[in-house]
Amino acid sequence: MHLSIEEYSLNAWPALQTLVYDGWLLRFADGYTKRSNSVNAIYSRDEDHLERKIAKCEDLYAKPGLPTVFKITPFGPPSLDQALEARGYTLVDPSCNMLLEDLDASAKPLLTDVEVFASPTPAWLETLAKLNPKLSEHQLNVTSKMFSGSLLQTGCFTLYEGAFPVACGIGVIEDRMVGLFDIVTSEQHRNRGYGEQLIRNILKWAKDNGATQSYLQVLQHHPPAHRLYEKLGYRQIYSYWYRTKSLL
Repeated sequence: MHLSIEEYSLNAWPALQTLVYDGWLLRFADGYTKRSNSVNAIYSRDEDHLERKIAKCEDLYAKPGLPTVFKITPFGPPSLDQALEARGYTLVDPSCNMLLEDLDASAKPLLTDVEVFASPTPAWLETLAKLNPKLSEHQLNVTSKMFSGSLLQTGCFTLYEGAFPVACGIGVIEDRMVGLFDIVTSEQHRNRGYGEQLIRNILKWAKDNGATQSYLQVLQHHPPAHRLYEKLGYRQIYSYWYRTKSLL
């Protein structure tokens, strides 16, 4: 099941281009997010020719001027992480996947003033930019392009308090499983329960559309997020991290 969730997450947050290389998926998306610009060695635990395969990945990412990033999960070659460390790769963003096993047990939202779009529309992206001002115009454009060709049922949510957007996020459904992405609460409205209410709205929408379970990905060292997700019933199922090497 864990590998299936890894696959769901790759499908839900797509890349602009994916190359398949001997059981490894090489994803490219103009450099926006490690998730969409990394090597995912999930279909081969074969440890033969690791050095040659890593070198080829480095060449392929260098062509568009991107650093080489590997996502390290339990599903790849056992010695891949050690091989990357020996080549000078840095470990970054230790994270985990969390699972909510039964949406029927999830409480309904108390705040229901939400707007839902089937894709990241210009209006929704504008809201995302307001709530997360660190995002550049390039990153917003890449987000739009990534989801424009998605075949999966998607909901881009904005939660309002009065006339003001206070939180936003994305839910993507595949095989009765909904993944949560880009959950953001405005800085001035944090620690007031809006993130929880946003997620409860996404989960209700997902349940109404046939989903029975949910997953999400979160940084390992983010106590407020873990407290929220555990309150909602999520539990950690496996860890992952990235290994990255800058361009010379």
